[in-house]
Amino acid sequence: MQTITKQGLIGQYRFIGKDGAYAYVRQAGCIQFDPVDVCGKNAELTLQSRVKSFKKTMLYDLLYKDRKLVDYADKELSIWASEDWPYFSSYREKSRKLGRTFKGLQKLERQAIEYIESNGPVSSNSLPIEGEIYWHSSMHWSGNWHKKSQAARSILEQLYTDGVLIIHHKKGSRKYYDLAGKYLPEHILDAKNPCRNEEEFISWRVLRRIGAVGLLWDKNSTAFLGIDINAEKRKKILESLIAQGKICPVAVQGIKQTFYYRSEDGPLMGSIVDGSADLKPRMSFIAPLDPLMWDKSLILALWDYQYSWEIYTPVDKRKYGYYTLPILLGDRFVGRIEAVPDRKGKVLKVEGLWWEPGIHQTKKLYKELEKTLIRFAGFNDCDSVSIV
Repeated sequence: MQTITKQGLIGQYRFIGKDGAYAYVRQAGCIQFDPVDVCGKNAELTLQSRVKSFKKTMLYDLLYKDRKLVDYADKELSIWASEDWPYFSSYREKSRKLGRTFKGLQKLERQAIEYIESNGPVSSNSLPIEGEIYWHSSMHWSGNWHKKSQAARSILEQLYTDGVLIIHHKKGSRKYYDLAGKYLPEHILDAKNPCRNEEEFISWRVLRRIGAVGLLWDKNSTAFLGIDINAEKRKKILESLIAQGKICPVAVQGIKQTFYYRSEDGPLMGSIVDGSADLKPRMSFIAPLDPLMWDKSLILALWDYQYSWEIYTPVDKRKYGYYTLPILLGDRFVGRIEAVPDRKGKVLKVEGLWWEPGIHQTKKLYKELEKTLIRFAGFNDCDSVSIV
């Protein structure tokens, strides 16, 4: 219950409109980006489930007009607040040191920067650097690799990881880059790294991930993806965060593993225990890579709900559908749904609906589903809903 309440997925909406979308990203630390758009991209789906009156243009504006958010690495490729730019100083420094294994790279980088200074935002298709390069990088989200790639794309990605460029905007899945100094204010670009060393940076990220999920355990978890951490280091960091008064341990009945929540969420935990929290149920469709779903083992342990994102599962091996979303009602996962918009006809088509065992299919349940589908149709610019 604490996790659902912290996430803003129960009771009255705590996050409203564009300001609410920004506030939620600040609370979560980062939300994961994925370019696949079946019924909204993952980041948009994450926000629509807990931000009242959310529209996809709000996230676009926060990223590419207001510049309050940036696309950058964290948990894979993520979206987080520009204010956190100084914390990733060491990440960018490593990129500048370790991403220089290709001979002649600096010359090509200067060429790219000069072109962007003169011509503005570019994509890999519009940057006039020809050919392919074969190099080694240890800074990209997937770890060490050797790769032969289009020179223009590689140069732009390296400068982006270095922090010289940011994503100016996107058209579909194509990224356009421009100089970071043109869009991020000096007080952010020139700010001193708040973390004195790498250990502090990792601790800051662990604390942030606990806040994003609401409740995490001392186990190998995909919620810590992208953080250089092993079991020994994780245990040490959690002990340190407890000693600093930043997190609190808590036991969950029936589970041996200790869980941890941020100390600042103590009043929230207290309100749940004493019954004063707003726990009025509402239904939401949850994104596949939503912070709530980052640790599927934790979801199984706490809710007895097993979810697998089957987008990369062969058709004949799928149990449900290509892009099914968990259905949350109050503090329970009650099912999953595959809803695909017909954008030309402006109809949201429900192509699959599966209720969990033991869920009573009452009129009240279907009334909640109807309201949620209407909201979800509007989010996808559809005027009506059709159950296939």
